[in-house]
Amino acid sequence: MTGRSPLDVHLANLAAALLPYRRCEELLARWGETLARRLVDGGRLLVAGNGGSAAEAQHLTAELVGKLRDDRQPLSAIALHAETSAMTAIGNDYGYDEVFARQVRAHGRDGDILLLLSTSGASPNLLHAAHAGRDTGLRCWAFTGPAPNPLADLCDETLAVDSPDNQVVQELHLVSSHVLCEYVERALPAALATAAGAPVGAPVTAETSAAPAAGPVRAGVEVVLDGGPQVEAR
Repeated sequence: MTGRSPLDVHLANLAAALLPYRRCEELLARWGETLARRLVDGGRLLVAGNGGSAAEAQHLTAELVGKLRDDRQPLSAIALHAETSAMTAIGNDYGYDEVFARQVRAHGRDGDILLLLSTSGASPNLLHAAHAGRDTGLRCWAFTGPAPNPLADLCDETLAVDSPDNQVVQELHLVSSHVLCEYVERALPAALATAAGAPVGAPVTAETSAAPAAGPVRAGVEVVLDGGPQVEAR
């Protein structure tokens, strides 16, 4: 048998994307703090994607409404594609390009956050949603594949995974969702204290938050390919 197996190829592509992905940590930490403050203040996160990105988006909202680690208050996060009756009605009446944009206009409030997931960064319904978000006063973020791309151009900030392999892009979008939720939960005590008028750093009771103690988020990965070098990102 000659050539590399599908697993070897996939792991090689994933390993190649890991080192440049390490630069995303600062962005995810900042997004986590911003999102924690906005959600504690009564805002919401709207998320959307197509296909596998829809599954990734719904995974993210489940972690926020539920929990990632320890018990805490629920946080408002809505996966727009999960509202199937609204999706099909809007698609039938206005066309598929509007299935997210119309929901953004319905649910979004000034200062809310819209997060759009796309491996290509070119999905028309997500581009329409980004335009609707900007018109409605939402802060627009995106998870995409390599930039520049049309969605990144429309959003305020973008986490762009530098890989030509869509599967690798989606896998690192999932990592990004988990790390983002980790930073949200770690920022909650300070956000809750600020909302309550307490000095930042004051004790937060178990009733207001059970977020884990602050500390660096471990995002390191080691990949060892059979017969090849070890690739490490810490």
